[in-house]
Amino acid sequence: MKQFTIEEINEVLHGTIVGAITTKITAPEQLEVANESEISFIGNKKYEKLWATSKACVAVVNEDISIEPGANRAFIKVRNADLAMSQVLALFAPPPPVFNTNIHPTATIDPTAQIGNDVKIGANCYVGPNVTIGDNTILYPNVTVLDECTIGKNTTVWSGTVVRERCHIGNDCIIHPNATIGADGFGFRPDPEKGLVKIPQIGNVIIGNNVEIGANTCIDRGKFSSTVLGNGCKIDNLVQIGHNSKLGMFCIMAGNSGLAGSVTLGNGVIIGGSASIKDHTTIGDGAIIGAGSGVTGDVAAGKTVLGYPAIDAKDALRQWAILKRMVNDSKK
Repeated sequence: MKQFTIEEINEVLHGTIVGAITTKITAPEQLEVANESEISFIGNKKYEKLWATSKACVAVVNEDISIEPGANRAFIKVRNADLAMSQVLALFAPPPPVFNTNIHPTATIDPTAQIGNDVKIGANCYVGPNVTIGDNTILYPNVTVLDECTIGKNTTVWSGTVVRERCHIGNDCIIHPNATIGADGFGFRPDPEKGLVKIPQIGNVIIGNNVEIGANTCIDRGKFSSTVLGNGCKIDNLVQIGHNSKLGMFCIMAGNSGLAGSVTLGNGVIIGGSASIKDHTTIGDGAIIGAGSGVTGDVAAGKTVLGYPAIDAKDALRQWAILKRMVNDSKK
């Protein structure tokens, strides 16, 4: 079991220690359930009230905290407790699953595939013709990478993921279990004789560097060009990204949200959980789409929208307040 002194943790955080403890710290935990040997976090003033009843011996806190740690307890003051939390979690993180051999004997790798240095390929993986995999990339068991795909350096692809033909994934990406990259886009047209005719989807998917794709997420290939995710995008579990959509850099999509076809997101767009975006819609840089919203038209850069259909957040909140008053008045 890993354990650290408060001084050893602060060597990583470069914060200021307030108070003193001699206890070795054995794990990070939430304030409400932490025990006497665990470290916790206070990233917002509204959680300060929980410190009095918490058993944690140490908390990483923002510099403007308004309480004291108390006897035999301590704070590590930092500029941003939420960011510091990621450093502490990394200290305590258990090692990843072990590969006894870099290339498992049950993996099927086409002779034309180019495999970089120190690549790890797990049991029952399939790597197709003319695939290129960069140095230090990991394919966990049961990953499928079809013809002419490229995967960059230091990328991790978890079990069950399928990367369809001609798709490209950058460096330092993480693809979580059962994601599908490059499935056919949803394209059909009515035909009086045949009913619904499938429109061939001949494009691909291009994923930039430092992108993370959640479990069971689907990113459809383009109809005739590419579906693109820019550098640094973070996509949650169970997300749908439709064909020919283009995401700028550092976009965030929370779970169960979805883009229809040919949606364009600028840089730094945030889409809340279960939000849906109509096809051929453009969302400007830095815009925020509230959870559960339905976007039916373009959203200007920097704007926050809520509701179904989505409107300016202030207007939506005002409407909801009026409706609430109307309901309350009707009960009188």
